[in-house]
Amino acid sequence: GALHSMLGAMDKRVSEECAAGAFTYLRDHFPHSYSVDMSHQILNLNINLMLGQAQECLLEKSMLDNRKSFLVARISAQVVDYYKEACRALENSETASLLGKIQKDWKKLVQMKIYYFAAVAHLHMGKQAEEQQKFGERVIYFQSALDKLNEAIKLAKGQPETVQEALRFTMDVIGGKTCLGNDLFLEEVSDREMLFVPPSGAPLVKALPVNPTDPAVTGPDIFAKLVPMAAHEASSLYSEEKAKLLRDVMAKIEAKNEVLDQFMDSMQLDPETVDNLDMYNHIPPILMEKCAALSVRPDTVKNLVQSMQVLSGVFTDVEASLKEIRDLLEEDEAQERKLQELLGKVPPSQGSPPSPSPGLAEVSKECSKYLEVHEKASFTNTELHKAMNLHIGNLRLLSGPLEQVRAALPSPTLTEEDKQVLQNLKRILGKVQEMRDQRTSLEQQLCEMIQKDDITTSLVTTDRSEMKKLFEEQLKKYDQIKVYLEQNLAAQENVLKALTDANVKYAAVRKVLAEVEHKWNTTVQTLVASYEAYEDLMKKSQEGKDFYTDLEGKATKLLEKARAACQAAETTRQQLLEKEMKKQQPPPRPTAPKPPLQKKLEGGGGLDPAELPPLSSLVLPEL
Repeated sequence: GALHSMLGAMDKRVSEECAAGAFTYLRDHFPHSYSVDMSHQILNLNINLMLGQAQECLLEKSMLDNRKSFLVARISAQVVDYYKEACRALENSETASLLGKIQKDWKKLVQMKIYYFAAVAHLHMGKQAEEQQKFGERVIYFQSALDKLNEAIKLAKGQPETVQEALRFTMDVIGGKTCLGNDLFLEEVSDREMLFVPPSGAPLVKALPVNPTDPAVTGPDIFAKLVPMAAHEASSLYSEEKAKLLRDVMAKIEAKNEVLDQFMDSMQLDPETVDNLDMYNHIPPILMEKCAALSVRPDTVKNLVQSMQVLSGVFTDVEASLKEIRDLLEEDEAQERKLQELLGKVPPSQGSPPSPSPGLAEVSKECSKYLEVHEKASFTNTELHKAMNLHIGNLRLLSGPLEQVRAALPSPTLTEEDKQVLQNLKRILGKVQEMRDQRTSLEQQLCEMIQKDDITTSLVTTDRSEMKKLFEEQLKKYDQIKVYLEQNLAAQENVLKALTDANVKYAAVRKVLAEVEHKWNTTVQTLVASYEAYEDLMKKSQEGKDFYTDLEGKATKLLEKARAACQAAETTRQQLLEKEMKKQQPPPRPTAPKPPLQKKLEGGGGLDPAELPPLSSLVLPEL
């Protein structure tokens, strides 16, 4: 009883079992007081203290669980009843003499608990009256609870701070319920005591039963083996005979089991999977899970296609921009080479390309970088589209009706003859398993019989000369089970022969089933892989869009820059060409001195034919 009370104090406060069982057993089975601590009053004290504390635990749990006020009141009232019984036992003279000085402290503590839990009971009775709108009863119960709590506070002097804190908290609760308006209700109550009905207790705890005669408590009988030495020796001899019998039987069983295991391993026939036709009638759970996941996201395929289309559009725009930049650069280079040829600086089709302007050189460098990045990304984009085209059909299938998913999974086509071959093989495999199970069961029965076979009692009363005869008679009890085992072992040869014949016929069916199962597993894995690839495709598609959007912005800016640079280079070339052309124009024709004739003509004078030069002297100037 003391041990159980200590264990109960350390245990969680949620169990209805308490440590009163040992004290109850002592009180009920030992009516005589062998010592003072075995007196009826002391045992009653211990019993009610244990029951009261256990009921406290249930009260605490019921309050935490927000049980109904009336139930809480009854549980609390039962705590009061247990402690009242304990208090009566404490007031006994025998108890006082045994406990000595602590008797007063215990009594004061128990009385304090009586008042405290009576206050808790009346508080919850008042709460029930409040719920039922019986305000007269409510006031009476709350006032009674306050009176009880005040008495408990008086008795609690000297108790630990935790007790004082609990009392203060309870006073706040009850004080809050007891308001100034109570006098109005009390005036309506002619006889307060007539309305006051204390709650009846509800015992919910039970004493942990203790039975000292239970072998689980006392252990085995320490005198069980107190027999003559000769009987022990004879028992040892009999045990050896049993062991010999068991060894012989086990050797035969192990030999047959080894043959059976080797045969089944060579056959590679698993009874659980040899007929897996039912598998093809259902969609596997992992595929059902993926279908269910896609059913709540009906736009899965649409979103993926749209995402890839957007990516393709951005990709095309970037490629067009880069191509235009490259064309501009090539055109500029061609115009620059043509200019150089016209200027005579570079013979046609000879030498390295002309050096571009600094602006175009920078554009060319950036364009080369973007083209390299674009080329690398183009490969990734192509692979991404291939992956999408690979998985898009499977995703459409998984998003569709389950009947279509089931129809897409392969299933075997067997003839009636194939089905009969399969059923026959299953039947024989069942016989093999039945033979195994029966053999194991008989083996266990034999071992249990031998283990429980103890004839020590018979050996004590048997003469030594009769021991051998007694052994023979006792060993006959194993004859029946040995016959069963022999029959089981003998049947193995016939069963294995039938299994061999059935397996030969099953070979063709097995090949078909294996191929279909492989296709089934491959299809399921492919569909699952497509589902799992969806999130990755969406992620990579978004990454591609982000990448090409950024590249498009850069390419657009570079294109504008290239146009401006080409325009500037073209302007420069035009200026150079015009300048060169001016250099190559012929000098202006020199003005000859006016002949006298001209002067005369200009002067208005007459012309003398004798003054004209000869015709041979007129020469045209070279152009």
